[in-house]
Parts: sequence; C-alpha cells; structure tokens
Amino acid sequence: MAIRERLSGNEAIAFAMKQINPDVMGAFPITPSTEIPQYFAAYVDNGQVDTEFIAVESEHSAMSTCIGAQAAGARAVSATSSCGLCYMTEMLYIAASDRLPITLAVSCRALSGPININNDHSDAMGVRDAGWIMLFAETNQEAYDNFLQAMRIGEAVNLPVMICQDGFITSHAIENIDLVEDDKVKEFVGEWHPEHYLLKKGESMSMGAYATPVYYMETKRAQAQAMIDAKDVIKKVGAEFGKMTGRTYDLIEKYMMDDAEEAIIIMGSSAGTAKEAINELRAQGKKVGLIKVRSFHPFPAEEIVDALKNVKAFATMDKDDSYNGHCGPMHAEVTASLMAAREFGPLGINYIYGLGGRDVKVESIEKVFAELEKIAATGELGETYRYLEVRE
Repeated sequence: MAIRERLSGNEAIAFAMKQINPDVMGAFPITPSTEIPQYFAAYVDNGQVDTEFIAVESEHSAMSTCIGAQAAGARAVSATSSCGLCYMTEMLYIAASDRLPITLAVSCRALSGPININNDHSDAMGVRDAGWIMLFAETNQEAYDNFLQAMRIGEAVNLPVMICQDGFITSHAIENIDLVEDDKVKEFVGEWHPEHYLLKKGESMSMGAYATPVYYMETKRAQAQAMIDAKDVIKKVGAEFGKMTGRTYDLIEKYMMDDAEEAIIIMGSSAGTAKEAINELRAQGKKVGLIKVRSFHPFPAEEIVDALKNVKAFATMDKDDSYNGHCGPMHAEVTASLMAAREFGPLGINYIYGLGGRDVKVESIEKVFAELEKIAATGELGETYRYLEVRE
C-alpha cells in the first residue's frame, strides 16, 4: 500500500533521497532549493541514512564533491537553484563528460539580473548543453517519482540526471502525495556496481585526463550516443515504475490530443493551468489539447512530431528566452524536430511566458488558444515570437 502524505516538492525530494540512502551529498544552500539539503541533513543527523553529508563553501564545490565521490564508486546527490546552478556550470560539463551518473535536484528559479527569486526555467535552460539528462515535473508527485527513477536512468547510460521542478510553485507548495514503501524503493533503485572506478582494487585508471584532438571527438560522440540511448531507458524505467505504483511515465504526456486541432507544448507546473483551460474550452466544443514535455534532454523529437500530426496550429510555451531574436529554447527544438522529420504541416508560434514568476492564469492560456484558432482558420501566422501577459 502506498503511503499517503502531504509534502512540499522539496520535502518530497529529500524523502526520496532518504529512501535511496545515497553514499554522499555535497551541498550549499540557495533559495528555493535550500530545504532539500536542510531536510536531508536532519535524516543524516538522526541516523536514518548512512550518507556522508559534506557542507561546502559554494555550489562549484558541491558538484566537485559529487564528482569525486561518484568517480570513486559512490552514489552522489546534490540540490541547487538559479545562480547556484550557474556557479556549478564548469563542473556540470565535467560530470557529464566523465560519464558520472550524479543525481541533481533543481528547484528552478529566475537568473539575475535584475535580481529575482521567483520561478522560471532560465537556470536549467542556461545549462541545457552541459550533457545532462533533464526531466521536468508538473507536480510534487512527479518531482518525487522522477527522483526515484533518476538513478536507474543515469546509471544505465552513465550520464548525470537533473530533476527539475518549479521553484516555490511546487518546491514550497504542499500537496497530497503517494509515497512508495521503503522496501519497494530499495528494490526498484537497486545497487550501483560500476565497472570502473578510482578506488577499484587492482585497477589503475585516470579520471579527467587531457584529451588531445586525436581522442576528444570520439569521447563526445560516445557521450552523444548515451543521450540517444537514454530515450529507451527513460521509457523502460517509467513503464516499470508504473507497474509498481500505477503511475507510468514517458518522454511526453498527451492531454486531449486525440482529436485536437490546436495544441500547446509546455513544461513544468504551468501544464496544470493549461489543462484547466483546455477543460473549459473543451466544454465549449473547442478541439484543443496539450503536449507536456517531461524529458527536455534527451528531447522527444519523434514523439512530438507524431503528437502534432493532426494539429492545424500549435504554440510552444517557453518559460525562458534565448535572446536570439526569434524564439525560446523549446520552440527551437520543436521546429528542428519538425524540419528533421520533413513535417511542415502544423503552423507554429512561440510564446515566452512566466519570466521571473509572472503569473500565468487560465485566462492567459485561453488567449493563446484564441490566437491559435485564428491561425488555424486563416493560415496566417503573424508574429511567431511573442511575449504572453507583458506590458509592451
């Protein structure tokens, strides 16, 4: 029987860590992820886990700690947000290129400047090319479930995994949540037995060696293949998790998409708001739907192309801007996916929304669908790069 509880997203992540009982946690506090190491430190102090908790002087050092531990053959975890994630950037690249399956919880928050501590996805999107698997959660339940699956996924392909949730919106809000029993978690996650690690007796190896041009590209090609391979692993682990809990996970979630003529593509907690808007519009006879991206990396290109095959117009919703003058990061991925598949049918526009915690209401999403309805009817895109709910 699942354990019914009321937890914030940060509490849920810390509880998942407790159930997994990792070997090492390197941590430095930053809003809104501070509660994760705070709660977990209490588990360490109470003797509920065997984890070596290492409080360091910066986020750069926190990730360095995890890299050293994971390279030595231990399971390592951390948590951060916003500028803390930026400060880790150098080490994020090293963790991925050294193929170390570290698990990092990110409570997403806007980047400075101007200074802002509220939610958007600019921190996670800022390090999207570091080579980490990136899973996003809509709810506290999904944040917890994603963390339980992360180690299985990362260790299968030897890549680190970033578990992202929306700062304050899910990290601090309390929701009903179903926790998996401890014994089932331990059986599901299993133990990690790396083939090669620094402290393996009788084996000499180098970690972080200099790669000359003769070898560098081959290491990157192998890293890229691991990300490609992660797609099937994410699906397999999500299906197995579903058999255990009744909550099955894939790369994307489709909502009311069977006969949808207009659709939005979105990530994170705003998907819940969008679903409510879709329910209201469906009651009015509108054929609208939603594609929620769970895995940003690896990006579900084929799955999104297939989900859009009968759609007349779509909007990609980016809670971040690339400042390239024409679209946000997810819209670039979606349109590239359609181009690669030679699928040019759906008419697509991009909305930048929710920056710095700007409120996104049901009415906001309904405005997007109203625009899509016009585009579907007229075939005229108009401006493809738009800001939602902003004072122009």
